[in-house]
Amino acid sequence: MIRFLAKRLGSGLLILFSVVTVVFFLFSFSFPNPESMAVGQRTDQATQEAIKKEFGLDQPLGMQYLLFLNDISPLSFHKNSSSSDLSEKYGKCVKLSFDRLTILIKTPFLRRSFQSRERTDTLIFQSFKGTFILALVSIIFAAFFGILLGVLSGIKANSFADQAIVFVSTLGISVPSFFSAIILAWLFGFVFHHITGLNMTGSWIDIDPFVGEYYQWKNLILPAVALGVRPLSIFTLLTRSSMLETLNKDFIKTAKSKGLTAKQILNKHALPNALNPVITAVSGWFASLLAGAFFVEYIFNWRGLGKLTIEALEMNDLPVVMGAILFIAFLFVVINIIVDILYVKLDPRIKLS
Repeated sequence: MIRFLAKRLGSGLLILFSVVTVVFFLFSFSFPNPESMAVGQRTDQATQEAIKKEFGLDQPLGMQYLLFLNDISPLSFHKNSSSSDLSEKYGKCVKLSFDRLTILIKTPFLRRSFQSRERTDTLIFQSFKGTFILALVSIIFAAFFGILLGVLSGIKANSFADQAIVFVSTLGISVPSFFSAIILAWLFGFVFHHITGLNMTGSWIDIDPFVGEYYQWKNLILPAVALGVRPLSIFTLLTRSSMLETLNKDFIKTAKSKGLTAKQILNKHALPNALNPVITAVSGWFASLLAGAFFVEYIFNWRGLGKLTIEALEMNDLPVVMGAILFIAFLFVVINIIVDILYVKLDPRIKLS
């Protein structure tokens, strides 16, 4: 287990390093003068020079890259820097001072937003709450109905119900999430609003000038369904396929010969074996939903990481965009490691090696 974790952490760090490198140079060449985006084109030269110095933009590109790595790394190395400046920039940190070198142990610093001047990690974590809630509800919705329909389809193989479920599931896989979001918002939030009471747009928290913030959980229904349609369809087909394969196993035939009822065979023998690959797929899809909610959040005006990133792109707020991409890459690495471990726990036939 320890060797496996060490190998996966090593490959995960390599992936993150590659993402950091690609993201940095991609945005560096796409936006050669980011200081003008931070303060505006008409700002005086002195202010632009101060911004360039703050972000290290007055250095050669290679040095800018090293400074960026120094900021986002948990360990950063500094030469001839005062402790007050470092504490002001990075916040809480552990400082190890030597003759000509200062080493900091800190949380990754994703720099500050060009627009609000707030720390990028603060903005990301504030927005991530909405994305996490949306992805969690979507995956629960998709897993519950996907497994239910998949089991029904597998039991009723080749029947009209089975063919209808397979057809609808195939259609659901083919429809992009943003298209589902537009249709659901228009149909249930506008056309049938007087029946459903649902809104076309809105987040889980609304602000009233007299009451303050209050929760609007009904706004979660449409974006959760829109985001969950594709994984629901995939879970349905995967459960159906796994059920059909399991029901043809020898131990199922043995259970039937012993006189067990269909319900006992299904609950005690078929389902536990058929759901192993499905549960693993659910875990993997959860990471995809966390990263794939961008357009759904934007369409429903849902306050989350996707909406924050798209708005930052529109405003050319590069630290927020780069920070969000790196945060999503980190989530994928961590969740994929958890899924691999979960797969082994669920299926003893799979070895970590």
